[in-house]
Amino acid sequence: MSDENNLPKNGDESLHTSVPVTGMYKEWFLDYASYVILERAVPAIEDGLKPVQRRIMHAMKEMDDGRFNKVANIIGQSMQFHPHGDASIGDAIVNIGQKELLIETQGNWGDVRTGDRAAAARYIEARLSKFALEVLFNAQTTEWQLSYDGRKREPVTLPVKFPLLLAQGVEGIAVGLSTKILPHNFCELILASIEILKGNRSNVLPDFITGGFADFSEYNEGLRGGKVKVRARIEEDDSKTLLIKDIPFGVTTDTLIDSILKANEKGKIKIKKVVDNTAKDVEIAIQLAPGVSPDVTIDALYAFTDCEVSISPNACVIIKDTPVFLNVNDILDYNTKQTRALLKRELEIRKAELLEKLLFSSLEKIFIENRIYRDIEECTTWDDVLKAIDAGLEPYKPDFYREITTDDLVRLTEIKIKRISKFDAFKADELMNRLQDELKEVNHHLRHLTDYAIAYYENLLTKYGKGRERKTEIRTFDAIQANTVAASNAKLYVNRTDGFVGYGLKKDEFVCDCSDLDDIIVIRKDGVCMVSKIQEKNFMGKDILHVAVFRKGDERMVYNYIYLDGASGRAMVKRFQVLAVTRDKEYLLTKGSKGSKHLYLTANPNGEAEIITVYLTQGAKARVKVFDFDFASIEIKGRGAGGNILTRYPIRKIQLKMEGVSTLGGINIYYDPIVGRLNTDERGKLIGNFLGDDRILVCYKSGDYELTTFELTNRYDVANVILIEKFNPDKVLSAIYFDGASKTYYIKRFQIETTTLNKNFNFISDHKNSYLKLVSTEKQPQARVTLAKGKEEEVMEYDLDMLIDIKGWKALGNKLSTYEVKELSLIETKKPDVKKDTETDENDNEAESDDDIEIGSTIDLSVKKDDEEQLGLF
Repeated sequence: MSDENNLPKNGDESLHTSVPVTGMYKEWFLDYASYVILERAVPAIEDGLKPVQRRIMHAMKEMDDGRFNKVANIIGQSMQFHPHGDASIGDAIVNIGQKELLIETQGNWGDVRTGDRAAAARYIEARLSKFALEVLFNAQTTEWQLSYDGRKREPVTLPVKFPLLLAQGVEGIAVGLSTKILPHNFCELILASIEILKGNRSNVLPDFITGGFADFSEYNEGLRGGKVKVRARIEEDDSKTLLIKDIPFGVTTDTLIDSILKANEKGKIKIKKVVDNTAKDVEIAIQLAPGVSPDVTIDALYAFTDCEVSISPNACVIIKDTPVFLNVNDILDYNTKQTRALLKRELEIRKAELLEKLLFSSLEKIFIENRIYRDIEECTTWDDVLKAIDAGLEPYKPDFYREITTDDLVRLTEIKIKRISKFDAFKADELMNRLQDELKEVNHHLRHLTDYAIAYYENLLTKYGKGRERKTEIRTFDAIQANTVAASNAKLYVNRTDGFVGYGLKKDEFVCDCSDLDDIIVIRKDGVCMVSKIQEKNFMGKDILHVAVFRKGDERMVYNYIYLDGASGRAMVKRFQVLAVTRDKEYLLTKGSKGSKHLYLTANPNGEAEIITVYLTQGAKARVKVFDFDFASIEIKGRGAGGNILTRYPIRKIQLKMEGVSTLGGINIYYDPIVGRLNTDERGKLIGNFLGDDRILVCYKSGDYELTTFELTNRYDVANVILIEKFNPDKVLSAIYFDGASKTYYIKRFQIETTTLNKNFNFISDHKNSYLKLVSTEKQPQARVTLAKGKEEEVMEYDLDMLIDIKGWKALGNKLSTYEVKELSLIETKKPDVKKDTETDENDNEAESDDDIEIGSTIDLSVKKDDEEQLGLF
């Protein structure tokens, strides 16, 4: 302690001396950061627990007597080891209990699905689960340390023989560091660990207690930079009601409903009401507004609400007091090898225990049967007693696995006279034989340690795997274009003269309903095309000819355009598409010559090509001053193409003569069986070429059929679809289904008689166990059937069209066979490849030169070159 005379007094200069704190700050900050990382936020890789969780588990183990304990009591017990307050301990206990793995709970522990909090700690109870007792604790293999105040002993890490870190998941934020490891499936982790022990590489994917769908294509093995998309499970109850059955991980029913209501207020979706019917299972009912498509609304819910969330994992763990970033498969590999090492250590400990028991049992038998105890009767000192016993054991020492110590001799002197008098050599031999057998078993396990570890994992799976099957369905999600599925929450207006476009110009010309996410395309009289994001009021250039909502990549929208080229004086004609552009960039549709001007423009959403009548001026030298032109006679090219020559003479006016039809033909529609969606990008199976009124036929395993449009927003349940094809009302459906009531297969043939769209019609028996086995629209379908005839099996091939006549779709059908059907499959017929009706030219978007073919020569091929000027076409 400092001498009082050396303390600074008032007036001393030393009181006002400045002390730099830079170095102190650096040291203190690093110390604090290290403390938070190691002692609070990041789990150890060995047991997957944060310090507070480990101390809770240790405290519960000390308290364990098989009965439930009040959580308040557990908190108090844990505070002997944990230097923080009771609130942090209580929250950690609830968090562990809600994961339903290590703790058995009693009382109201809250609900992760609804966000409801647990009751107060004095009202709820907990105890260690049987799984935790078996997997987490072993005092003999635990490394111990003193608690924060030195009064207690606590584990450095628990000897966990299971990948607990991946099973529970963890999330923590430290100073300058964070970790987020997603929970994985219990059963899949065990199976993956078994594969690792067999020498194979594992690849585990997260599984969430809230269920739903998840896309792990960008998971990146849980490393930083990866991403997981999770979606709610949304079912179509009827044409006016959607039901949300599962919610995404990390989202509660309350936050989900709030996001839906906000999206509705902003006009992104259109709904009437949301009702939370969640009880034992999640169910949120969404009632749709009149005229709203359920399929489009489902996409909009995923696009604009918490029905779809993106989770960014960041796997960080503590290894030897250092934070390390590892992928989840490396973590699992580490935990699996650690489990094997712990099992080996336990076996070695047990082996040592057995050897000691065998040693002492042998010593005891020799001591009693050879009456060595009588040799010590004459001894007068303690040393003489020990020497006498040691001398009596001398002939047997070579048979022992280790040297006999003084402690062994002392233990023999502690045998009571009563035990000596009642010693039974037969029972002693039996005990030693049992110990020998167990020792042989332990040695066998040590020699075959990998097989022993695999058997250990298999035992865990058998005992605790029931009810822990995967809850989250693995899917590949399709990309949802937000502007495609957004509800029309705005109206588009235009002031053509002044050049303003937007949803705030309510006094000007109305164009169409739109969304505030849309892009707008404008074509002006000066031959400029431009695309811009919709705004309240946006200047896009004066003298607007055409304005509409722009759909990127829309190959069906074709513009028919005629303009006067200022340089040559020719009237040029072109058909073009606008597939992809840069926002707010001006694109010339003419050749850019001074004096070029617009003559004619139409926008055709399905590639229509009309016929026009062209009137030349009275002063034109051409003799034929009026002629017709069909836009179908030229090809569709890029927006930058110069076009073909329509005429060299000045045009007085152009009039529409006849509305055109599409020159694009039908649309080739594909079905992607991975995401259950239609597309035109050649992904999946080609269903067919579709025109306006064509329909799609879908048959489901549930025994329903449905007619739908070919809108790309349609959704189909991948797991339930058994047939999807272009609907032909003349085709006959041949179906074989299993009747749940009679447990027999039936066959029926029928034609679709209904015309209602987007409605399911059940065509098999209505028993809950009935299901559709196979269905075909082939003219002469064949099936291969394996029948059980007594003890033998016979394979038959049936022509289904010969077994039963065509009946109504509600008919029950006939029994397929009186024998038991073992196997059933369609015999596929080879179909010719369906070629696309339309093919695109790679050079369509290239601009043409001035040497383009003149249009007049395509009207009448019999016209001679000498007569061209007289016809007035040029």
